[in-house]
Amino acid sequence: MHAGTFSIAAYDLTSGRAGVAVSTRMPAIGALAVFTDAASGSVATQALINPLLGVDGLRLLEAHSAEETLRRLLEADPGADSRQVSIVDRHGGSAAHTGPETHPWSGHRTGPGFAAAGNMLVDGRTIDAMVESFETTADGPLHERLLLSLEAGQRAGGDRRGKQSAALRVSSGEPYPYLDLRVDDHPEPVAELRRVYEVAKRELLPFVEALPTRNNPHGRFHELLGLRDDDTAP
Repeated sequence: MHAGTFSIAAYDLTSGRAGVAVSTRMPAIGALAVFTDAASGSVATQALINPLLGVDGLRLLEAHSAEETLRRLLEADPGADSRQVSIVDRHGGSAAHTGPETHPWSGHRTGPGFAAAGNMLVDGRTIDAMVESFETTADGPLHERLLLSLEAGQRAGGDRRGKQSAALRVSSGEPYPYLDLRVDDHPEPVAELRRVYEVAKRELLPFVEALPTRNNPHGRFHELLGLRDDDTAP
């Protein structure tokens, strides 16, 4: 299925977090297009979606740069001319591909720590707005920067066919995601993603930050709940 989509993949060197934000006029885009791993990087795959580019891309990023990962992925993909893929490695290197058979407007822009891409868009201003937003919010947390970038892209035009789903995923180094939010079917998916994000910021992220980690198997639940070490949670 061709998915007219706009997305931004990114890696924040300061926090060591990888993330992707995406929106499109098809349902449940977050299930197929968004791949992140703080130990390797971020991949967004769209247009004639091939989720294997995300799966294989993260594996290749463990040992290769974004550019080399992209080269290897495209060499192995017989449908590369119909694909659009954005990759950012854990060192902040970025690369992207927009195949000649993707539907216009289609294109991408890359920079240190990010790769933004879109197809079936109103015009190129969507990507320009996303990049401008991401670059001018460098002091913010990655999840907020990604969402702001997605909102800027939507305001600039977005998918020329309309709106339906959106997703935001960020990984922080654990096997589970730091943030994984999806709006699978909604008339205003980016606005709804913002609403869900604000709820998650208040009610979910403090819990996620207290979860057990590889370095701290006990987690920080006692601290979160305001309990002494010898207390037990109800």
